[in-house]
Amino acid sequence: MTRRSLPALAALASAALLLAGCAASGSGGGSADADGDYVTPGKLTIATGEPAYYPWVQDDAPESGQGFEAAVAYAVAEQLGFAKGDVEWVRTTFDQAIAPGPKDFDFNLQQFSITPERAEAVDFSSPYYETTQVVITVEDSPAADATSIADLKGLLIGAQTGTTSLDAVEEVIAPTAGAQVFNTNDDAKLALQSGTVDAIVVDLPTAFYLTAVELDGGEIVGQLPATTGGDEFGLVLEKDSPLTERVTEAVDALRADGTLDELAAEWLGGDDAAPVLG
Repeated sequence: MTRRSLPALAALASAALLLAGCAASGSGGGSADADGDYVTPGKLTIATGEPAYYPWVQDDAPESGQGFEAAVAYAVAEQLGFAKGDVEWVRTTFDQAIAPGPKDFDFNLQQFSITPERAEAVDFSSPYYETTQVVITVEDSPAADATSIADLKGLLIGAQTGTTSLDAVEEVIAPTAGAQVFNTNDDAKLALQSGTVDAIVVDLPTAFYLTAVELDGGEIVGQLPATTGGDEFGLVLEKDSPLTERVTEAVDALRADGTLDELAAEWLGGDDAAPVLG
């Protein structure tokens, strides 16, 4: 066997390392260095609640891509360079997701409002959805026939104390009898069901849930004009995650090209499900 010189062996070793690096960079999910930022190299691990409810996830099956947040998750995955088959789903509780410490997901979405307090424990992407304030009632209430803010002024309208919903009652509707104030949304819901108030104001996600699940004969009257703002929902990541910037860029791209608005219109109904009250 011919003995090779040390310089020749070094050159062969360098070439082998270079070839190995090229092979690694062709794997799913980006470069080898980028892969190391994910919970599972080459996969995107996304978390949601257990169970996950419609309209955010249809039939508690996020892997179907059906439902607003399931669809958003796969749109973000595509922006990050992942095929649908490379997405893996895990489940967490709401509190587990926003607690300090390591995470078993790359990002989590289950209607997390972005707040300074939560941002001390976890990272957030830029918002993928902003809630609006919605008037809901029951079918035998005088508010069921309301089609404008003027129609609501003479009625008894309630909301939970300390919320943007209460601000909207006071500032946008300004009912003649004043806002009816409740300690919780559950208290407000019970007052509506018993006829103590004619309507209540909640954010849009709560409106969908209450009218579909909690209230007998529940109805959405309509959205209030977006003058008081709403909660912004962001994707949750581990604190100081190396993915935060990339995930935020993906969400920003989906907002800029209109995808987020299209998905909200498809799954949250847009003006057809909750018309804006004039």
